[in-house]
Amino acid sequence: QVQLVESGGGLVQAGGSLRLSCAASGRTFSSYAMGWFRQAPGKEREFVAAISRSGGTTYYRGSVKGRFTISRDNAKNTVYLQMNSLKPEDTAVYYCAASRRVAAYQDLDYDYWGQGTQVTVSS
Repeated sequence: QVQLVESGGGLVQAGGSLRLSCAASGRTFSSYAMGWFRQAPGKEREFVAAISRSGGTTYYRGSVKGRFTISRDNAKNTVYLQMNSLKPEDTAVYYCAASRRVAAYQDLDYDYWGQGTQVTVSS
């Protein structure tokens, strides 16, 4: 069982930055691929970024590539999402998730989810 707790969300102006953190419980954090998803009001949840167990491989949805960076610190059981050059369309609840799979890019690939943190980008 893995419990995930996100933090770092908030209100920021367009062009600004935020760093989200997701702290995981347990001693097996390094055995999970980790991902970030987001859900805007009235829209389906969508994949944002993922990182492999070691942190050596990362994946991004096209609209955030070059602006967002996912990273992890296995010693601290934490995964991060650095978000730069934020746009109003990035406004959403952001969720982190853990997957037992080697590669995971969609909801169904993930086994554990956090409660989400709100990110609001004003224009």
